[in-house]
This record gives sequence, C-alpha cells and structure tokens, in this order.
Amino acid sequence: MLLQLRFDSDVPIYQQIRDQIVVGIADGQLQPGQQLPTIRALAAETGVNMMTVSKAYQLLKQEGYLQTDRRNGTVVSGRRPPGQPEESTLRALRVSLSELRLAGLSKDDVIRLVERLYTEGGD
Repeated sequence: MLLQLRFDSDVPIYQQIRDQIVVGIADGQLQPGQQLPTIRALAAETGVNMMTVSKAYQLLKQEGYLQTDRRNGTVVSGRRPPGQPEESTLRALRVSLSELRLAGLSKDDVIRLVERLYTEGGD
C-alpha cells in the first residue's frame, strides 16, 4: 500500500493514514474484500510506530470502512453504511467551505470545484 505521509504536517499521522485509506476506497484503488497490510507490516513500511497504525485501523473499523477476519486479517469492507456523515467530517467541511469563501470563491465556483473533485475521485 502506497501512503504518502507528511511528518511535518499538523495533521496527526494516524489521521493521515485513515484519510488516505478512505480516499483509496472512494477512488476504487482499494476494493471491498481487499486485504490490507498487517499493522506491523504497514508500520515498518511507513516508518511509524505500530500504535499509530493500530489507531488508524481501529478508527476505520469503528467507522465501518474496514473489518477484521481471523483468516484474512484486515480487509476493506467497502462503502460506509448509509447515514449521516461523521460530525468531524461535517466540521472539517464547514471549515474548508469557510476558507474557500474567504479566498474569494463564489458558491458557483465551489460547486464547480466539488463537481470536478468528485468526478476525479472515480465515481
């Protein structure tokens, strides 16, 4: 699994791992049933502490993106069950929209940007 972690970022490493796996699932780079590296293997591959990877995996399991199978290890469960987005997702979206508005983008500009990014995401 190819993750691009930024150790100089203000975003915690576990959150970067979580976010990149979610994007990989949404983009179709990670398929339902696909096995992910073990915590130990991903920690070694990325050069981070095993507890950091474990925290990311646990969060993804709680959110419904991953599941653990005793025979196959950690696998992608697919799309998150339908329902409301996480409150943290809505807060982050609200901040991002505010930043775009402050940067001078109109509502139409933001909608076009979202449409472009959504399309690029593979859906």
